[in-house]
Amino acid sequence: MAIKNFSIRIDSEMLDKLHVIADYEGRSANGQAMVLIRDCIEKYEEKHGEIKIGQ
Repeated sequence: MAIKNFSIRIDSEMLDKLHVIADYEGRSANGQAMVLIRDCIEKYEEKHGEIKIGQ
């Protein structure tokens, strides 16, 4: 699986809060964002079925 860059715009207060949570969980902000995205995808797929890519 290729790793790609993805930029987002986020206000400073939300980013600061993300850093606090990431530090608490022992992750980087990027690692914490990946966990949140993965959880979101899993929740979506539980409700709607597997997302098929490249078909």
